[in-house]
Formats: sequence, C-alpha cells, structure tokens
Amino acid sequence: MNDPGPTPPPLAAFYRLDADGAFVASASTRGPWSPDHQHGGPPAALMARAMERVALGLGTPSLMRVTFELLRPVPIGRLVVSAEATPEGRGVRRVHARVSVEGQEVLRAVGLFGAGRPIDVVAAPPPVAPPALDRSNPTVFPFFRWPVGYHVAMELEYARGKLGDARVFAWMRMRVPLVEGETPSPAQRVLVAADSGNGVTAALDWNTTSFVNPDLTVALGRLPETEWVGLEAEMRTEPSGLGLASTRLWDERGPIGHGLQTLVVRRAT
Repeated sequence: MNDPGPTPPPLAAFYRLDADGAFVASASTRGPWSPDHQHGGPPAALMARAMERVALGLGTPSLMRVTFELLRPVPIGRLVVSAEATPEGRGVRRVHARVSVEGQEVLRAVGLFGAGRPIDVVAAPPPVAPPALDRSNPTVFPFFRWPVGYHVAMELEYARGKLGDARVFAWMRMRVPLVEGETPSPAQRVLVAADSGNGVTAALDWNTTSFVNPDLTVALGRLPETEWVGLEAEMRTEPSGLGLASTRLWDERGPIGHGLQTLVVRRAT
C-alpha cells in the first residue's frame, strides 16, 4: 500500500464566485509545474459549467464532446469566463467558451451538446465491469512540489498498475466543490479529472522532465452516475519530444467515454 503522506491542511473549493461574476481561484487549483499556475482540470471544469448553462437554456443539455486549448499557463488569480452558442446545427449545439485573466485570453474551448431521446434500438458491446474501487490504495501525486494544490484536492486510488507505469487504471474523486457553495455536475466531475491522464501514468522521470499537455479533448457517450471517475490511461512519448496520453473514462457502472491529450516533452529547467 502506498503511503498517502501526512493529512493535508483544510482545503478550499477550487473557485469562489465574486460579486462581479468572476471566479477567484484558490490554492486547490495549483498544478505541478509552478506555484503560480493552475492544473488544467479545474479551469476545464469551470468552462464546462459555463457551457452547460448556455446549452441547458437551448434545450441541448447533454455534453457529447469538448476540446480545450491551453493557450498559456492559467494563473492562480481572478478568472473571467464567458460562453456563447453558435447557430443551431442538426440536433446539436456548439458552445464556445473563453477564460481571460486581466483581459488576456488564456484558455478556450468548444463543446458539442445534444438532447438525447430514449430509443429502443441500441448497438453497443456487452457491459464491461471496471476494476473494483476498494479504497485500500490511496495515493498522492508525488511530483507536486507545494503542500497545497490539485494533488490534495483530489482523491486518487490505483486499481491497476502504479504511478510511473505507461498503462494504469486509476480512480479519482473531488474532495472539494468546483465553485464554493455549489454541487458539481456530472460533466464537471469528469472534466476536473480527465486532464490527469498524463499525470496518473507519469511514465517519465518528473524530476528531470516535464510533459505538459497544451490541449484536452473529451468525448462522452453518457455522463457519470457516480462521484468516482475512472481513468484507464496510456502515455506514449517519442524522441521528437512529442507524445500522447489516451484515456478511457469510466464510472463505477462502466465506460463512459474517452479523453486525449497531446504532450510536449521537455527537460525540466
């Protein structure tokens, strides 16, 4: 059993909504590469929150696919989030979202939303059971260099493989709300975890190498029905300094979708 280390200090929600409608990030958003920058998961989930609200008002509440582009590191500070829909498509709506810090765009996304209708003809493989979540193998990401951050705001349990393996199955769950005083939606729970596909494998030496993803794409066949999100992740890197982390996403009932991250691999400075 991996030693989860000392009990972390009390944690804040990832964000607090201020009086002007902006979001103030807490130290719970901190990522592994800088004490001043956020992990990609919390702002991705925050953008999903904005996109969901637009899509719900248009009658297309179900997130089908979303792609995020991380244009530059997201500071731990005050974020302005906006979202708007494009003209209606064939049964789906595209919703664009942006995050700005002090007037500079740092993150953008486009989500595809639909309105599912019950149908009595479904082509699907037989249900597959995920590896059991036995709560006996708690782990804390060891490559975060500061005591408070995303790594202690999320629970992490390995069901197959271990940190440092190129292929693993890990379960993740939020310890804190996305926005103070709110219950996160199923889509938000998925997206706050899905950006950790490369992190749960961490198949390179994080003491000498960084493996940052400039994007994240998530496609969902259904939304999770449980709080725990499973990441069946595989990380591949090439001598060119590029790579991919591909992740099959699960809840405790079965598979729900897929995530993909492109990676830029560099020697740590």
